[in-house]
Amino acid sequence: MTTSQDFPQQGPQDDAAELSQWERFGVDTTTPHSARVYDYWLGGKTNFPPDRAMGQAIEQAVPSVKEMAKANRAFQGRAVRYLAREHGIRQFLDLGTGIPTSPNTHEIAEAVSPGTRVVYVDNDPIVLAHARALMVSSPASRTTYIHADLRKPEELFADPALTSTLDLTRPVGLLMIAVLMLIADEDDPWGRVAALRDALPAGSCIALTTPTQDFDPEAVGKVAEAARAGGMTLVPRSYDDVVRFFDGWELIEPGVAPVLAWRPDGEPPADPKAAYYWGGVAIKR
Repeated sequence: MTTSQDFPQQGPQDDAAELSQWERFGVDTTTPHSARVYDYWLGGKTNFPPDRAMGQAIEQAVPSVKEMAKANRAFQGRAVRYLAREHGIRQFLDLGTGIPTSPNTHEIAEAVSPGTRVVYVDNDPIVLAHARALMVSSPASRTTYIHADLRKPEELFADPALTSTLDLTRPVGLLMIAVLMLIADEDDPWGRVAALRDALPAGSCIALTTPTQDFDPEAVGKVAEAARAGGMTLVPRSYDDVVRFFDGWELIEPGVAPVLAWRPDGEPPADPKAAYYWGGVAIKR
């Protein structure tokens, strides 16, 4: 059985020996991966040359993309705090969690209410290595990492690691932060999200973000083109497309909004559309 201690514990380097070590554990170091590109933008060290090349190519189209990534991450923090404080959510299912970047979901939630349970889900082996090593909860709480694909919700909800951590008869906070962009329209992301929503009980909440072309179609079109050229799916979506992800659930004010404008800390941003992401939170009544 492979454990997190078996993986390289330092950030990957450019030398062939280090890359080969990661490849032994199923990490494809030859093509970019969204989690590692995002890690690069956030200033992390767990990324490879193709990830940095992709990140830099996108920066050429959108020079402020690193700030946008930080704004997207900040939305996640505000949403988790809001759900824990205002709706009493004590369980979270974080899909597409990415490489751990503190504060993580469990750290944010535990600061509001110790005893929170969190299940993290991603499908990159490098996330597995770091998540199990770094996502350590407090004694009163519990975190679990599952290596799975959100496009297979039936398998996800049948996983013993999930069912032993979360009580699916009680409300769950479902997080999908900058992950639905990785599912092409022909793979029916709305149907996948509907299956996830249907598996959760009343009182559950969903928080999601996704990049959009609505604020700057030309720049975001170049981003999507750069991603395709690098072999990575990245689908920006319109306001109406994003609203569909919440179908049947009650959107919480201010509804689907630019992430910078969703319940900001302090003064409202001067330009709420400076980060090209829609975000929203909804509850199942």
